[in-house]
Amino acid sequence: MTSTERARDVIRWCRQLAKLSEDRSATTRTFLSKPMREVHTVLAAWMARVGMAVRVDAVGNLRGVYPSGVSVKPASAPRFFIGSHLDTVPNAGAFDGVLGVILAIALVEMLDDKRFPFAIEVVGFSDEEGVRFAAPFLGSRGLAGSFDAALLDLTDDAGRTLRDAIHGFGLDSNRIPDAQAPTGSLGYLEFHIEQGPVLEHLNLPLAVVDMISGQSRADVTFSGMEAHAGTTPVKMRRDALAGAAAWITEVEREAIATAGLLATVGRINVVPGASNVVPGQCTVSLDVRHPADSMRRAAADRLSRAAAEIASGRGLTLTNELRLDQPSVAMDSSIAAMLDRAVERAGFPAHRMSSGAGHDAMTLAPRMPTGMVFLRCAGGISHHPDESVREEDVAAALETGVLFLDEVAQAHHG
Repeated sequence: MTSTERARDVIRWCRQLAKLSEDRSATTRTFLSKPMREVHTVLAAWMARVGMAVRVDAVGNLRGVYPSGVSVKPASAPRFFIGSHLDTVPNAGAFDGVLGVILAIALVEMLDDKRFPFAIEVVGFSDEEGVRFAAPFLGSRGLAGSFDAALLDLTDDAGRTLRDAIHGFGLDSNRIPDAQAPTGSLGYLEFHIEQGPVLEHLNLPLAVVDMISGQSRADVTFSGMEAHAGTTPVKMRRDALAGAAAWITEVEREAIATAGLLATVGRINVVPGASNVVPGQCTVSLDVRHPADSMRRAAADRLSRAAAEIASGRGLTLTNELRLDQPSVAMDSSIAAMLDRAVERAGFPAHRMSSGAGHDAMTLAPRMPTGMVFLRCAGGISHHPDESVREEDVAAALETGVLFLDEVAQAHHG
C-alpha cells in the first residue's frame, strides 16, 4: 500500500469514528461516554491486528504496545509513546485529536513487523478537551503521573462524579497511579491538525512545534436575585446575567489591549433560564492564553479584579473557580531537531511554529522528552464539522513518522 493509499485510509478511519457520537446530528464524544467505548472497540481490534497488546487504563486511555526487537521482558523494554486524544468538543470535526491516534496506529502498521530497540506505545487519551467535567487533560495527566485525586470529586452536568464515571465504565479509580508511564520512557510524539491558518497561508504540509502557550481556565459565577421580568423595575434588579455581560465586554477589551493575549468566554449557564425571569445566577467560562506566563497570569488577575468590581457595583456576589493554570511548555529540542530532519528527508521544507492551542503534549513534557507535528487544515478551521485535511499532507506525516522512528532508533543505539 502506498503512502497516499494509507493516507486515504487514515482519513476514512477519522470520518467513520466521527459517526460514533452522543449526538445523532453532530460529532460529540466526551469522557467515558458510550461512544467512547465504541471507539475503543473498533480501534482495539485494529491495534491487535497490527501486533499490539491492547488495554484500557484506569483513567480510560486506550493503549496498545508494539513490542521491541530486544530480547527482554516486554515490561522492561524502553518505550516511546505516540498518540493524541479521542474525545471531542460538542459539534466537532472529524480530525482534531483523533487524527493523531489513527496516524500512530497506521505508522505501526507501516512497519510491517519491523522492530526497534524500544517498544512503541500508541495512546488514545480519554479526555483532552475537558468538556464533561470542565477539567482538561484527564487522560494525559494519568500517563504523566500528575493526576490529582481531588479531580475525582468533580461533577458533570448530571451531577455524576468523575469517580462514578470511571467506575461506571468498568474501571477502578484506585488504579489511576498505575496508568503513569514507566520511568525512563524515551519520549512522546503527537501529530495534530494545526487548528489555525498559518500552514495553509505558507503552503506547507507540516510544521514542527517548538512551544505551546500557557493557559488559564476558570468558571466565574455571578449571583444575584431572581425576580419577575414584568414587575421588577430595572434599577431595582440584581441581574446576574447583566453583570456577566458587562464583564464579558471587559474580557474582550483586555484581549484587544494586550499584545499576544487571547481571552475567550465560550460557555454561559443561566439560572433559571426562563424568558420572563430576571436571572439569579450566571456562570461563564474564561480561557486566557499567552506565550509568556507572566503576561497571561497578570491578565487573568486583572480580569478577576474587574469581575469583582462589576459584581460589587451591581449588588451581586462572585465566585471564581480556577480550573487550569497551565504554564507555557517548550518541546524537547532534540526531538524537534530529529523531526526537522525527518520532514526534510521526506522531501518537505522544515518549518517551526508555536501552538496557541493546548495539547496533551504539554502535560507530558515535564515527564519525558516530547515533540509535536502540525498538519495543515483547510481554512484553519477546527472545532467545527468543516474540519478537513489533505491526503498528501497525511501522507507526508506518515512518511515523516517512519523516518523519525529510525532517527530515534539511531539515537538510542548511540
